[in-house]
Amino acid sequence: MKYFQCDYVEGCHPKILQKLIESNLEQTPGYGTDKYSEAARKKIQEACGNPEAEVHFLVGGTQTNLTVIASILRPWQGVLSAETGHINCHETGAIEAAGHKVLALPSTDGTITGEQVHRYCQEHFESEIKEHTVQPGMVYISHPTENGTLYTKAQLAELKKACEEYHLPLFIDGARLGYGLTSPGNGLTLKDIAQLCDIFYIGGTKCGAMFGEAVVIPNSGLVKDFRYMIKQRGGMLAKGRLLGIQFDTLFTDRLYFEICEKAVKQALALREAFTEKGIPLYGESRTNQQFIILNGEQMKKLDEKYAYEVWGPSGDGRTIVRFCTSWATRDEDVESLIRDIHEL
Repeated sequence: MKYFQCDYVEGCHPKILQKLIESNLEQTPGYGTDKYSEAARKKIQEACGNPEAEVHFLVGGTQTNLTVIASILRPWQGVLSAETGHINCHETGAIEAAGHKVLALPSTDGTITGEQVHRYCQEHFESEIKEHTVQPGMVYISHPTENGTLYTKAQLAELKKACEEYHLPLFIDGARLGYGLTSPGNGLTLKDIAQLCDIFYIGGTKCGAMFGEAVVIPNSGLVKDFRYMIKQRGGMLAKGRLLGIQFDTLFTDRLYFEICEKAVKQALALREAFTEKGIPLYGESRTNQQFIILNGEQMKKLDEKYAYEVWGPSGDGRTIVRFCTSWATRDEDVESLIRDIHEL
């Protein structure tokens, strides 16, 4: 069976594994205060063009989203998100479990606009009964979105402007940030993101690390006592050097970007194969996630050799499925799938 189900079915990049082996018996301080974590912080600060940015390492994406959002919102506030946003659909109510409502906005492609944020906030703050409803306290987006789509620099700037108007921090979930930044459809750099949002994270779990995410707070001090929140929400690793080593390796010689770019190229090759076969696509993803509309017979044939994710019904008797490449996807597996696509 060849797995195209998600981008975290493998372990970690061999360079990371080798570094973990080499440093295995070293003794270092815990909780991210070691030399490897400090080296990783400096490399990430340099990549973001901001030597003053705070960089914190957490164990996983859900813990990161939960910790960041809980650290910013007051008890009566909620977080604005696309209705398809990860925090609204795939985190088992983690945000609500922390006492904060996800305020979902309609979206056709996974993105939300500055105008939507402005309109929602205006309606709330001008309402005569606003104290009886959840107050919007921050905005959550992801790049790429859950649909694999990307924000343009202009869209992000428009969102930032709306957020500033209502004093809402803008948070970018970067679980797949590497795949977004290396997409041929991307117009943003890591430096742009660091300038146009208030807090974001660089995904490791889905982008070559064994596990872990790097939270970046461009304006140091934005979140008071953030490390307290990391600890309380279960995101702090005692053996913190394991995270530091991984991100130090990923941000050496642009490894992070090179391995993510390879996965995007593989996914776009699959996209082209489905298109050539006349099989319809769902959405306009230009990243490592490709959404395809298949009929039952096509699914049955592909099920013999490939694992993929069922996304949902397309509404016409067919099914939307997702094929996902990763930093570790083998070219020969992509070539095998392309051959079988042409035989459908």
